[in-house]
Amino acid sequence: MDKTVTLAQGNGGEENRTLISELFFRHLKNDTLQKAEDAAIIDDGRLAFTTDSFTVSPIFFAGGDIGKLAVCGTCNDLAMMGAQPKYMTLSVILEEGFETRSLERIVRSIKKELAQNGAQVVAGDTKVVPKGSVDRIFINTSGIGEVRVPGISASGIEEGDAIIVSRDIGRHGAAIFAGREGIELESEITSDCASLWPMVEALLEVGIVPHAMRDATRGGMAAVLNEWAEASSICIEVDEGAIPVSETVNGICEMLGFEATMLANEGTFLLAVDPDDAQKVQRILRDFPGNEAAAIVGEATMSYPKKVVLRSEWGTKRFLDLPTGELLPRIC
Repeated sequence: MDKTVTLAQGNGGEENRTLISELFFRHLKNDTLQKAEDAAIIDDGRLAFTTDSFTVSPIFFAGGDIGKLAVCGTCNDLAMMGAQPKYMTLSVILEEGFETRSLERIVRSIKKELAQNGAQVVAGDTKVVPKGSVDRIFINTSGIGEVRVPGISASGIEEGDAIIVSRDIGRHGAAIFAGREGIELESEITSDCASLWPMVEALLEVGIVPHAMRDATRGGMAAVLNEWAEASSICIEVDEGAIPVSETVNGICEMLGFEATMLANEGTFLLAVDPDDAQKVQRILRDFPGNEAAAIVGEATMSYPKKVVLRSEWGTKRFLDLPTGELLPRIC
């Protein structure tokens, strides 16, 4: 590892994984932690527990703010384990001089998004630090959810499973970049920031039990697929032309030199499901506003175990690797 921490080590990709495995896991490893799921399953499988920190810049962006993001990020990690969000902690670090009007706006946003999940804040902490010690506001959260369906896991993907993405990808990363750089676009791009539990609940209520689910945050779709391939010792083959990407996100990707599959999302998730359920899952997801582009994008095979393969519309194939380098910092 590098002798000092770099921005690349927070990108959700290869450098981030190396930092976690070679430092944190090496000293703190245990059976639960090393599963590296979105949330830990505890209390004999009855509860899911997660924690997260939010440093997004700008704190107000098209489609959300740091408050909404904190609730979505925490509750979505629980939902991805088949758990209904119930309780949250909320710790806020404020810079001296932060506007109380902005703080109230953020707290109102938190309240509104909690209602979307049926969750509540039950404990918290507030710190104020001297000007320049933190950039306006950072938020840390923890969440507890009640497991509705056990066994959902990154290591549970089976050969033949269909891979589904819940909506068009890359919106959050693109919206943050545009807002941060003051880029004016012909069509406004808004973050996909949203709570996922209502969609997950709709799937569970009709008896669909995904083998794996994960929200594609830092590192985007590429990071999730690679983590799944590694955890399940499977190959995931994806049809590049089936991946839903908006024209605006594509345009920003050309400016950045990135692939849309590596841009962050905050209201988009991936599912691995029994192929017989794939069409039904797609229909249910498309019933939710904003998810009209939900798509079946590929399947799990044994062609190249622990690899992700992109199949082009011209019949060629290439590996989709974990993101590397300094992507967009402070996107969540």
